[in-house]
Amino acid sequence: MSRLNPIAQSLNEQLEKAAPEVLGMLSEYGRRLYFPKGIISQTAEAKQKATRFNATIGIATEEGSPMILPSIAGQIGDVSAQDAVTYAPPPGRPGLRDAWREKLLAENPSLGGKHFGQPIVTNAITHGLALAGELFLDPGDVMLLPDKLWGNYRLTFEIHHGAEIHTFPFYKGAAGADAGAAGAATEAGGMDTEAFATRLGELAEGREKVVVLLNFPNNPTGYMPTEAEGDALAAALEAQAKKGTKLVVMCDDAYFGLFYHLGGQSMTESLFGKLTALHPNLLAVKLDGATKELFVWGLRCGFITFGPGRVGSAAEVCEALDAKTRGAIRGGISNVPQLSQTLVERALQNPELQKERDEKCETLRVRAERVYEVANRDEYKNSWSVYPFNSGYFMLVKVDGVDAEQLRVHLLDEHQVGLIATSGTDIRVAFSCLDANDVEPLFEALHTAIGELKG
Repeated sequence: MSRLNPIAQSLNEQLEKAAPEVLGMLSEYGRRLYFPKGIISQTAEAKQKATRFNATIGIATEEGSPMILPSIAGQIGDVSAQDAVTYAPPPGRPGLRDAWREKLLAENPSLGGKHFGQPIVTNAITHGLALAGELFLDPGDVMLLPDKLWGNYRLTFEIHHGAEIHTFPFYKGAAGADAGAAGAATEAGGMDTEAFATRLGELAEGREKVVVLLNFPNNPTGYMPTEAEGDALAAALEAQAKKGTKLVVMCDDAYFGLFYHLGGQSMTESLFGKLTALHPNLLAVKLDGATKELFVWGLRCGFITFGPGRVGSAAEVCEALDAKTRGAIRGGISNVPQLSQTLVERALQNPELQKERDEKCETLRVRAERVYEVANRDEYKNSWSVYPFNSGYFMLVKVDGVDAEQLRVHLLDEHQVGLIATSGTDIRVAFSCLDANDVEPLFEALHTAIGELKG
């Protein structure tokens, strides 16, 4: 502690007093993090008091406004230079953070009355995940994820942070494993919350901390848990926290809001709402963003939000974690692009936004329903089985009798069809980029290709 920067030491002492269990969750780097009282903070002070001259920040100005080239200004419409080409604060534009918090409360009623942090702007969700890893993961720390997972998690957490990823069967029955007979996926009864609880208990044995990552709606499966499954996940986490295990639970909500309720009603809230204020030994971390929710993938505008478990001191915990996250952003990418934040903030203020989102979601729902109908046809039952899906961009099939990677390449070479092989048996279909009329011929091509490979 004596080697720490005094600001970092002060933040750690704040956490030690407010929630010692959260201090115990931090990585070594997380303990060292702080937001410096340097150029950024001095510039902020100057904005308030330097009414005569302000020569603090490294931008060029003329006539009191940021310099901007006409070739740039002519492309950004009515967005001012101040809102387009200047630096944004490391935690993001204040108005955008406020607007996203209001959105979280409106869409997640279970957060009502709970204290959680102000969303911090990230360079999309992948950056938010990396920040969470910096804060809470040391090399050798263990993480628990479903066996149906986005492959980039391994690059982020195993390769970059040195963590060990352990998995549990995502689906009940044989659907959660690569082995098993065709048809098992269709017979699966949803998410295997009992397997999650069991594996969590096994990993926690002899360890002070476990990091959990749950991605809903899930990539690659397109599955969102039912309300009962969400309650079961929260109960398992609470029970383990009560046993003394420190739990950092990352909720990757990249596809939040895209719910189609295929085969039954799913949750329509983030698990983050159930986990915030649940137990002092549990810290919920929400990763979400405009990326998919507002269909602005290339704007790279995401958020990280903290939901402490200790109710009485949640404000102090959020304050300290906010400062450490600002330090990580400042030391990594400095800030997220101003123009992206401006566009998202303005969109959130538009009263037509929800109607526009609903229209796009309806388009995706029609595609998803078409996929659900076609992929589950009896004529295809000897070629694949369908894992349960009900949300998001994707669905997953378990192919019968052929190698998924060999099938993927054969589809490209012989049928000019591009799909993703996620394991030796599983093929992911992104129906988000298919017109409804394309669904039947795509699955017919998949069926034909499997027949050709079986010979």
